[in-house]
Amino acid sequence: MNVISTLALSLAMSTDAFAAAIGKGAALQKPQWKEALRTGVIFGVIETITPLIGWSLGRVAAPYVTAWDHWIAFTLLLALGAHMIFKSFSADEEEQEKPSSHAFLTLALTGLATSIDAMAVGASLAFIGADILVTALAIGCSTMIMVTLGVMVGRGLGAIAGKRAELVGGVVLIAIGSLILYEHLSVG
Repeated sequence: MNVISTLALSLAMSTDAFAAAIGKGAALQKPQWKEALRTGVIFGVIETITPLIGWSLGRVAAPYVTAWDHWIAFTLLLALGAHMIFKSFSADEEEQEKPSSHAFLTLALTGLATSIDAMAVGASLAFIGADILVTALAIGCSTMIMVTLGVMVGRGLGAIAGKRAELVGGVVLIAIGSLILYEHLSVG
């Protein structure tokens, strides 16, 4: 793979994470750059690891991963989104306060859900002999930058959405999962 292909792939792999990060940023109480960077690093590390796992599994697991990646991503994003929507209705509007940060596990699960397609890409890269370390690092760095920016974009959207920002974030996660599922089912 050449530099242009690697950059294009890294941007493509980070778009789902960017959209999810907007929802995560909207659900927080005016997130600061430190929280945005923390979220970006968590997503970026996961997005770096998943193509390495996929590449390692290579020929053995490629048909399995590509056959189920969209269902796994959809299920995880649906569950996380439904949880956020439920939480948005669980307290009175007056009592509900947005958190200043998300739990590590929540971010890690969201990052994993948006990076499962990168695992399938990693498996396919094993067939073409691509330099997986360079590609995985490019995907991880791109994701870290996009997610960090996405959280800050979400900060602005959170102010607009008000107390229902978590509801909006949950809907965004479900929409991303549904889009992933639709894209994979409509191709096959």
